[in-house]
Amino acid sequence: MIEKSYSSLEKTVLIGIITLNQSKKVLEEYLDELSFLTFTAGGKVIKRFTQKMDSPDPKLFLGKGKMEELASYIKKKDVSSVIFDDELTPAQQLNIEKFLKCKIIDRTGLILDIFAQRAKTSYARNQVELAQYQYILPRLKGLWTHLERQKGGIGMRGPGETEIETDRRIVRNKINLLKNKLLTIDKQMSTQRGNRGSLVRVSLVGYTNVGKSTLMNSLSKADVFAEDKLFATLDTTVRKVVIKNMPFLLTDTVGFIRKLPTQLIDSFKSTLTEITEADMLIHVIDISHPNYEDHIDSVNFILGEIDAHEKPILMVFNKTDKYFDNKEIIEDVFDIEYEDKSLNKIKSMLLKEYNDRCYFISALNKKDINDLKTELYKKIREIHVTRFPYNAFLYPDIN
Repeated sequence: MIEKSYSSLEKTVLIGIITLNQSKKVLEEYLDELSFLTFTAGGKVIKRFTQKMDSPDPKLFLGKGKMEELASYIKKKDVSSVIFDDELTPAQQLNIEKFLKCKIIDRTGLILDIFAQRAKTSYARNQVELAQYQYILPRLKGLWTHLERQKGGIGMRGPGETEIETDRRIVRNKINLLKNKLLTIDKQMSTQRGNRGSLVRVSLVGYTNVGKSTLMNSLSKADVFAEDKLFATLDTTVRKVVIKNMPFLLTDTVGFIRKLPTQLIDSFKSTLTEITEADMLIHVIDISHPNYEDHIDSVNFILGEIDAHEKPILMVFNKTDKYFDNKEIIEDVFDIEYEDKSLNKIKSMLLKEYNDRCYFISALNKKDINDLKTELYKKIREIHVTRFPYNAFLYPDIN
């Protein structure tokens, strides 16, 4: 990923504001992540603009002076896209477009664009398309003229690209059509889940790009697509896994992210149903990321939103092999301050915090995977024997 040439990438500028509720440090963390999102979508960030404000300007988001400075820079550097860290109102997006005369994208639009790139199956594409239509419906007035003069690039994939004449009535009809189509598929998937029998269900959850698919491949010997980019996996994948002699179903789900668009939570409800119906969760965390604690909080927040936070959860800290390697990458490429702490010190702290109920692995190198498998066997056996006591003799207790 880091070796990829920037020459073919779209020039972009990032925008964020420091408010009473968002400190400079927090904003920088958000912009670091937005930079990675932009790279994943096919852009290179050449500059960041920030401003301290009590709240966003209702018309232009930033103050007029800062907007004039931004407009001058865009013209001088031939910037293709300006990406805002917060979701813009339809009026703000239209006003900013007129002022800057370039492509304007907010965080929600950027995430939707990445999802449009990543959706491979018909079901995932329908989910993303529904989210996109829900997002663009209130933005139709400015969006179609915007599309007339811009073709391709970040934020331009998906519905409406070649249908400039589409009006609100047609978009609403498409939303209803997609909802009905997804409802039909939801019923089919619900039936499939019901036909899985008595096997214990385990779901992998976590922030995007923490290695869930790689862990699934390590545990199940499956060949699930995995890549070092955000949202590499959108489709739910279920595999039967056997540890010792204990079979269970392991599900890989879409990764979470801070400020996850509401439209995506709504349209991906079937994917999230795999989580809510699981017997236990494996929360995978990228311990090499400097903001892994914030990632844990973000995942826990979304689990709370879908009423899955009280399920048995096994904390798995992945990418121990990259703990020190990522220090140089993060600092040099993404310009993020990385606090140098020894891995053993972090492990000791986390074991104490989670009462020894967490594991440290490298899914890619399969380092310490056996310890995780042993704990998984214990947990899954406990659930199975509670449900079917007469089967206890089939699965020996290894405590």
